[in-house]
Amino acid sequence: MYKNDILKLTIVGILVAMQIVLTRILSIQTPIVRIGFSFLPLALTAKLYGPLAGGISAVIADVIGMMLFPIGAFFIGFTITAFITGFLYGLFLYNRSVSYKNLLLVTLIIAVFINLLLNSYWLTILTEMSMISLLPTRIIRSVIMIPVQIITIKVTWKYLEPYLKTKLKENYN
Repeated sequence: MYKNDILKLTIVGILVAMQIVLTRILSIQTPIVRIGFSFLPLALTAKLYGPLAGGISAVIADVIGMMLFPIGAFFIGFTITAFITGFLYGLFLYNRSVSYKNLLLVTLIIAVFINLLLNSYWLTILTEMSMISLLPTRIIRSVIMIPVQIITIKVTWKYLEPYLKTKLKENYN
């Protein structure tokens, strides 16, 4: 049992580190839009360990990333949406197939309710810009990123799943 917990903690730690690097270093950022691939390690964490692990890993990545690579002041709203995003990935992917249907549903929900509405609202608070002025750029980003996210998660899981099944089975026995 102890060996399994260490393995899980190690995997989640690596995926959190990947989230930080993909968010803070290897992404394109403007004051109102961020384009990157940090969704991938978050979705994998949630797929492997569930909604709560997905949400908590997103919060840890957000807080550590903000401490190591600050971009403006810390704002708790983005941490809340990070948790919700990880939690949603877990709800739709944990103990379920990584089907195009599940990926489309979770990606659309995150794009519309989290990225376009909630994060845009947080930006209106921080920048004092109107929601109407923020939305066009954010909508374009979402329209471009939805298929990118679906395909990236699907392809990554397709190639990662057989490896995880054999390697994790070896470590759990």
